[in-house]
Amino acid sequence: MATTTPTDVRDGHADGAAGEPMTHRQIMEALSGLLLGMFVAILSSTIVSNALPEIISDLGGGQSAYTWVVTASLLAMTATTPLWGKLADLFSKKLLVQLALVIYVVGSIVAGLSQSAGMLIACRVVQGIGVGGLSALAQIVMAAMISPRERGRYSGYLGATFAVATVGGPLIGGVITDTDWLGWRWCFYVGVPFAVLALIVLQKTLRLPVVRREVKVDWSGAALISAAVSLLLVWVTFAGDKYDWLSWQSYLMVGGSVLLGAAFVLVESRASDPIIPLRLFRNRTITLASLASLFVGVAMFAGTVFFSQYFQLARDKSPTMSGVMTIPMIAGLFVSSTVSGLVITRTGRWKAWLVTGGALVTAGLGLLGGLRYDTEYWHVAVYMAVLGLGLGMMMQNLVLCTQNQVATADLGAASSVVTFFRSLGGAVGVSALGAVMANKVTEYVKDGLTALGPQGAALGHGGTGGGGIPDLEKLPEPIRLVMENAYGHAVGDIFLYSAPFALVAFLVTLFIREVALKSAKADH
Repeated sequence: MATTTPTDVRDGHADGAAGEPMTHRQIMEALSGLLLGMFVAILSSTIVSNALPEIISDLGGGQSAYTWVVTASLLAMTATTPLWGKLADLFSKKLLVQLALVIYVVGSIVAGLSQSAGMLIACRVVQGIGVGGLSALAQIVMAAMISPRERGRYSGYLGATFAVATVGGPLIGGVITDTDWLGWRWCFYVGVPFAVLALIVLQKTLRLPVVRREVKVDWSGAALISAAVSLLLVWVTFAGDKYDWLSWQSYLMVGGSVLLGAAFVLVESRASDPIIPLRLFRNRTITLASLASLFVGVAMFAGTVFFSQYFQLARDKSPTMSGVMTIPMIAGLFVSSTVSGLVITRTGRWKAWLVTGGALVTAGLGLLGGLRYDTEYWHVAVYMAVLGLGLGMMMQNLVLCTQNQVATADLGAASSVVTFFRSLGGAVGVSALGAVMANKVTEYVKDGLTALGPQGAALGHGGTGGGGIPDLEKLPEPIRLVMENAYGHAVGDIFLYSAPFALVAFLVTLFIREVALKSAKADH
């Protein structure tokens, strides 16, 4: 079955004669290594989710460390995504994907050797740099090979890969953590063989033309955007714990982040080859898709990060069972991303999927806002499925509608902009919600212990002060019930606080003007 392939890629592909479109088989062969690399990237984020409570306990960390193990990777991914996108417009995309895989492998091996929470967080930064490259380049390489009209179909494969890795990660991580002769360190080692295999497959199957251009990377812009995002994340992590939300520290950090952001905009406006071309935002679709991605990121990462704490600390499930119990959300994501991709390819229409997805994400988070430790599991499963269906309809299609708007030379930068804002939303959301989570748990534990009478009140915060994570197995029954109730209620609150962000994303998608997907890549 032939597909519409851009001329420059047809000519540059060794398996096809010049001018002939690549067949579905040829495209899938070329994408196989890319999808494997994408699987590795997502696996690195999800495989530790169910192991984190045990990892942080072993390394002597608290809720803040728990949050930063996730946030550090997201931060590095967020800060480097635009840089990877710009490099993709200047260098060999194949070489960059392979470089990202090597960086990921190095970060993973050292992370498995971590002796402290700080060392693990530093290694997660290295992993995040590699994952940022894989996430951005997967969309960019696909766009370089396949026309927008056909891309919906293959975006479905990306969505399916995302779903398999997302559901497989927690399950694999849970089994590894629960297996005595392996232990949680193998959560970081297990992705290495996949990454090496992806390197080999990419070398054999991915052939893309390298467009020679004068290379000039905007390092000043990359440094400024990284500093602005980092300062913002440090603020939201410690505000309300180390210092008040309204304090001189908050004013200093927020003000510094705003100034760095303003400096970034100034530098980008004058740069000859900016990391994020500001002219892209003159396009209404790109601006609105970026804004929607920012708020979708909060919802997406909140779901993957806080479900593990809910099932393990509120429902006392093992890491393995925690992974099994999140399957409804991943099944919803798998079905909706695959089906929407196929239908979009057939019709060329995508806006209805975006709008429906926004409504479902908002509804799913609102329903999950009522979670408690004793909520019937079938209720939780339905709510997770609704959230997953919505996320599957939005994530890939926000990138797709953006790619449909730009010229070939800006494909990398435009694709990475949307991914950047999604990662930024996730990083800020996880940091802020993690800080809120720690405060809420302490508050609910105190209330629960006080309700037990003088003996309970004497226990103070029950081991959760300073963001500590309790070991439920060592607690007496009444105290354990208080802890489970506190974590169940706090996670419910987190989802409730996430719902308004999803609502904003939904409202933004209403204003995105639909442009039917092109059957060939435009060189305007």
